[in-house]
Amino acid sequence: MQDFTSRHSHFMRQAILEARQAAKEDEVPVGAVLVDCNGSLLARAHNQMVTLCDPTAHAEILAIRSASRVIGNYRLLDTCLYVTVEPCIMCMGAISLARVGTLVYGASDPKGGAAGSCYDLAANPCLNHIVEVHGGLLEEECRNLIQAFFQRKREK
Repeated sequence: MQDFTSRHSHFMRQAILEARQAAKEDEVPVGAVLVDCNGSLLARAHNQMVTLCDPTAHAEILAIRSASRVIGNYRLLDTCLYVTVEPCIMCMGAISLARVGTLVYGASDPKGGAAGSCYDLAANPCLNHIVEVHGGLLEEECRNLIQAFFQRKREK
């Protein structure tokens, strides 16, 4: 795990910065960064459902849309998506359809995660693309961000 962590923590920290920006905008603090196989940044995004009045404006979806425009193709082959929280069913569907090669997430989502917690769409043999998944990178920091956000909401 140490080698994996050292190779990928830089990009997860970029996703955490995006999640912090979401929190500043009073959005659920989830951030995403998508990079190509050479480690070049293709897109970065954070949740904007409230801002855009769009229930599909999750960080993962926005990053996929942006990266697809950057490379001029909806197929994001040989890419890696870093997300602070385990993606939901909608986002895992988009990740699979976009042919993202690897997903790295921070905190698991036991109530709606679709990369192994509640559902495991990443490895579903019915889908024509299998996504390599690694969870738990900088997990505590990612979990603390989202828990603190909802704690503040409950206190208001």
